Amino acid sequence: MGKTVEFYFDVGSPAAYLAWTQLPDLCAQRNAQLVYKPMLLGGVFKAVGNTSPATIPAKGRYVDVDYCRFARRYGVPLTINPHFPIITLYLMRVITGVQMRQPERLPALLKSVFEAIWVDALNLNEPQLTAATLAKAGFEASDIEALVSDPAVKDALKVNTEEAVKRGVFGAPTMFVKDEMFFGQDRLDFVRDALG
Repeated sequence: MGKTVEFYFDVGSPAAYLAWTQLPDLCAQRNAQLVYKPMLLGGVFKAVGNTSPATIPAKGRYVDVDYCRFARRYGVPLTINPHFPIITLYLMRVITGVQMRQPERLPALLKSVFEAIWVDALNLNEPQLTAATLAKAGFEASDIEALVSDPAVKDALKVNTEEAVKRGVFGAPTMFVKDEMFFGQDRLDFVRDALG
């Protein structure tokens, strides 16, 4: 089996967005496969007793500044979304369903959703904006509704989330190279090193 990076993520995390902007190129440079592992960050937080840095005002302010520093370093746009937190259950079901049923469309979907939240700073808590974002990415509303209501899709997202917790995940993004865990978009150098 070749080298892989397993990427546990939730689109509601700005750190996951930043990692997503870097991981495809990093994996290509190391001849590694990027394996997307959509999970529900709220479910992880509940299971392990963690909370968002934003729940501590001083830490939340610092982390936002630090994310912007990394965005400048990476040369990517980032807008701290004023509507944070975005409730991502629906979006993560869409992502899981597309990964299961139409995996070739996953990269375009991730680009659309991540950029809607973390570049355009849209309030994807609003169903109309979510629908418009998905339509812009080429997804029909009826197809999306079929995915998010599919019990197999719901189960897959739940399984990914439970698997993440069992593996020691406590936040997003978390990457695994074999059994070695790396938490945070600021640990990508270690991911690169682990790939050799």
